[in-house]
Amino acid sequence: MADAERAAAIPLIDVRTIPPVDRHPRIFGVATALAEGSSFIIVNDHDPRPLHLQIEARYPGLFSWEYLERGPDIWRVEISRLQSSGCDCCSGS
Repeated sequence: MADAERAAAIPLIDVRTIPPVDRHPRIFGVATALAEGSSFIIVNDHDPRPLHLQIEARYPGLFSWEYLERGPDIWRVEISRLQSSGCDCCSGS
């Protein structure tokens, strides 16, 4: 699949259209509902670094974060749910 086709198939959240109080809860909801190996893209008008730090703090090692565009007017980030390793060493059982 070409990059343009792949990008078109990935859900996109334009954070600029969401009231500020609802942004992070909406993004966390989408992120935690992702199947392993799936991703979505957020679009923002500033660097969403604080969101990245919150995701890492709440869900360590569960998501990857890739900048697709870094301003100055638009930031686009692909957030992906990582595949589990399948081992029992980290599951707490």
